[in-house]
Amino acid sequence: MRTIDALLEQYSESHRNPTNELIHFVCVPVIVFTLLGILWSIHPAVAVAACLAALVYYFRLSRPFAFGMLLMSALMLAVLALMPPMTVLPLSIAIFVVAWIGQFIGHKIEGKKPSFFDDLRFLLIGPLFVLGFLYRRLNFAY
Repeated sequence: MRTIDALLEQYSESHRNPTNELIHFVCVPVIVFTLLGILWSIHPAVAVAACLAALVYYFRLSRPFAFGMLLMSALMLAVLALMPPMTVLPLSIAIFVVAWIGQFIGHKIEGKKPSFFDDLRFLLIGPLFVLGFLYRRLNFAY
């Protein structure tokens, strides 16, 4: 079994409840965007560097996933570049907190702890879990 398949299978073990899945499909991309916003507020190069580091990891796991995350990262960075600079940090922090509260509510509904409590890599696998759903809908192999 490929590493990406094993990681997605392990991640999905605590994301089987439809409500929890829906919460994750909304909150995970929001968390990624707001985290990039927090990094962007430090300096745009910090956000770009974080994206590049994650993309190296994603490329090692799956080229199709890396490409999808490249597109998503580029879109998110472009939106951040268009936002009024003074709004990025406060908006990112507020939405980041709300999205994480949503995640924990989802796991309370699921009855299982978040995967990243066992392995921090799952903080990077969450976005691939969401992207994998989209890929399956579009019949894209990953």
